[in-house]
Amino acid sequence: MPRVWRCKGLELPLERPLVMGILNVTPDSFSDGGRYVEPEAAFERAEQLVRDGADILDIGGYSTRPGAAEVSVEEEKKRILPVVGRIAAAMQIPLSVDTFRAEVADAALAAGAHIVNDVLPFAGDDAMAEVVARRGAGLVVMHSRGNPRTMDGLTGYRDVAGEVGQTLRDALAFAVERGISAESVVIDPGFGFAKNTDQNLALLREVERFAGIAPVLIGVSRKRFIGDVCKEAEPSDRDPGSFACALWAALRGASVLRVHDVKGTCQLLRMWEALCLKTSR
Repeated sequence: MPRVWRCKGLELPLERPLVMGILNVTPDSFSDGGRYVEPEAAFERAEQLVRDGADILDIGGYSTRPGAAEVSVEEEKKRILPVVGRIAAAMQIPLSVDTFRAEVADAALAAGAHIVNDVLPFAGDDAMAEVVARRGAGLVVMHSRGNPRTMDGLTGYRDVAGEVGQTLRDALAFAVERGISAESVVIDPGFGFAKNTDQNLALLREVERFAGIAPVLIGVSRKRFIGDVCKEAEPSDRDPGSFACALWAALRGASVLRVHDVKGTCQLLRMWEALCLKTSR
């Protein structure tokens, strides 16, 4: 299993879970939509996430929450590129771009991003594979079905963990066939994407299984299934449940934790390491 994540000239060590801070530059993301649409607000938020301990920033300009409206390629680039460019010029931190469009990914990598977080099924997408291989970028391949408008109706699985795992194996194999290094690929089971609450919990119980395929990213922060379990309607009230999921995943081999509350997650990891691993972050 790779112990580094190779991302456009960077080698990110995977000896402990990396914390990926979420920076949505959208008006309609489920948790913080609209707060960081303006580039200045996004940059200030990036500075705060770095101060809080983020190892990576994940910048998204297209909300993929269930029911989200479609956004044009030009609008997505308009939202993302000024933020990526300014952060890349001012901060020494790996940047991920949260997109399923090869054109957007290519432009963001040219502007200073290091990783493509592909939020729709990757296998078979020659255009995205070509961009990632040519740029030598890091890649997150996520499991999903359908699109934001149809995914909630596509939750039929016989064996959710087995089927998701096989799709991710296929995506990893496709990436390698297209010239992307296996050490550049991290997999994501796609919590909340065409999965119901019970299915999300089933996937979270199988973190070790996914970590046996490739380094695994766990992105459950503030998601609806946590609200269902914890009886919290507001995403911003779901951080304690999110912390519980993050610790569960870290204990079972997760390599990357994608979160909204970076400071709280970093505190959690420091205490875990101090108590169990006898090391410090």
